[in-house]
Amino acid sequence: MAVHVSSEIGTLRTVLVHTPGPELLAVTPDTREDYLYDDIIDVEIAQREHRHFVAILERFATVLHVRDLLTDVLSDVEVRRRLITDAMNVMASEPLGRTLNELPVSELVRRVVEGAEEEPGPLARTLNESGFALPPAPNLFFTRDSAMAINNHMLVGSMRYDARWTEEMVMNLIFRHHPLLGNEGILYDGSAERRPNHTLEGGDVHPIRHDTLMIGFSERSSPAAIDGLAELLFAQTSIENLIVVVMPRENTAIHLDMIFTQVDRNQCVVHPPHFIGSERLSVLLWRKGEQQLREMPNVFAALEACDLRLEPILCGGEKRFLQEREQWASGCNFLAVRPGVVLSYARNEHTLREMEAAGFRIVPAVSLLTGQQRVEEGDRAVIAFEGSELVRGGGGPRCMSCPITREDPWS
Repeated sequence: MAVHVSSEIGTLRTVLVHTPGPELLAVTPDTREDYLYDDIIDVEIAQREHRHFVAILERFATVLHVRDLLTDVLSDVEVRRRLITDAMNVMASEPLGRTLNELPVSELVRRVVEGAEEEPGPLARTLNESGFALPPAPNLFFTRDSAMAINNHMLVGSMRYDARWTEEMVMNLIFRHHPLLGNEGILYDGSAERRPNHTLEGGDVHPIRHDTLMIGFSERSSPAAIDGLAELLFAQTSIENLIVVVMPRENTAIHLDMIFTQVDRNQCVVHPPHFIGSERLSVLLWRKGEQQLREMPNVFAALEACDLRLEPILCGGEKRFLQEREQWASGCNFLAVRPGVVLSYARNEHTLREMEAAGFRIVPAVSLLTGQQRVEEGDRAVIAFEGSELVRGGGGPRCMSCPITREDPWS
């Protein structure tokens, strides 16, 4: 098994996920903004929804779990030492370092994911106040943000907010040391990036073809990081075209995959105001060997200049208020398990109707998992699963999956 991802839609063979757990309990009305949440999530319901998501994936691909891989690599003394050193570089605490060093592997993994509470003093006990010596990682189930494959290389995200630094550390360790994740090297290592204006997150990074990458310049992915990444891609990979979408500064569109995802060889789902009409976003085309980026009329013209043609399917349909409601609920955020077969939240009914009109069959997840319906080779389908609690975390199926191996859909 080895890293190879040259598109968003190639047949999925291996994917990395993390089922959310007790780390979500740290998100409270008082701390939710610190942890980048708009709301608090019911953990039990979110876990049940995520298990259904994983069960669907298992019908199509080998599913790897972050906890399992981290447990494997931390059994190595040197990797364990590296983790503790990395943690101490951010959370300088001698008592914490000693504690982590003495823990059995399973407990160490639990603390890394769920956080390690600090021992309260007399005043903190009196006031019933508590804190974390090692912060939890409640965003870890969005595995795409902190790790992304481009062809045979990996990128480790340089997360915009400090609340997510643990995710960088975890992804760095497992992609450097786990034998199931063999790759040609971590091309961009966000876990080592400490410059505040160099940030890069996987929701903005979309491999379209072995030679073409689409990327969002957003609140989460900065121009300086994109410049550095482009230099690496052009020098060390087969990427020759970089399409840059200049994202709006709004909390409904923190990543490109919240307003755009590819669902088949010639189709994508978009949030219409950002791609069609007078409000459309600026799009730049950057060719290998060129220092000057070309401004394009729209994203479809940029794709066509790279000999790629995509037709838009409208998230929410024609009405603006429905577009806005369903985009907020991750209506653009699809995950392809092969060309023309994608996963989506069931709640976005108007978007699903648009998918039906575009030739996709809507398959309820329960029907697939119980064998009442099947998705055959050559079918075009949306597998719709319940995610009304998961979506409150601010992401959808694409966010919750890090593809490791895909077949090339163009060969």
